[in-house]
Amino acid sequence: MKFSEGMAAVEAVLFAHGEPIEADKLAAAAEIEPEIVGRIVERLNDRYAEQGSAFTIGKLGNSFQMMTKPEFARYIKTAMETRRQTPLSPAALEVLAIVAYNQPVTRGFIDQVRGVDSSGVVRSLAERDLLEEHGRLNDVPGRPIAYRTTETFLRCFGLNSLENLPPIPGSADQIELEEYEEMINYGDDADDGEADPTDAENATDGEGETPDQ
Repeated sequence: MKFSEGMAAVEAVLFAHGEPIEADKLAAAAEIEPEIVGRIVERLNDRYAEQGSAFTIGKLGNSFQMMTKPEFARYIKTAMETRRQTPLSPAALEVLAIVAYNQPVTRGFIDQVRGVDSSGVVRSLAERDLLEEHGRLNDVPGRPIAYRTTETFLRCFGLNSLENLPPIPGSADQIELEEYEEMINYGDDADDGEADPTDAENATDGEGETPDQ
């Protein structure tokens, strides 16, 4: 692999990973020799400096992370505040309702109720602190993460507790979590494989954007 190709590969991995990644793992992912990782990072930072880029690659112990330069913090803060003021989309409200009335629930349970992949919506609501992780379901193949609403959710909707949620007409027709677990286990027995409802990572219901409050 050419040095320039290695630079592009390292840059792509750092950008997509987001979090700090150890040098040897970065080298393995980019398919380069570990000893040239430092040289590639140095060359990338030189390029960013020459171009006046907002990005830089920081070294944290034996790990590297792509980050924005401090002088751009105020722009990012403004953008994040604008996002928080964006009204919730219908899909986001739908997911919140499913979680609020059935919590704790897995993302797979939400997908089953809505009939569409909801990973992007769930991730966005978690980023807005309206949903949070609540352990894992050990009895379900893949031990999927369970989600519940947060205190921020109660505050935003003017609720003192979940007991203040209005009753749902026809709630007897709702899918219960236990029924969903039985479905997953049944499918696991039939296919002789592990069904992990957390595998789908890309939203397919048009919620590529972040639905925020």
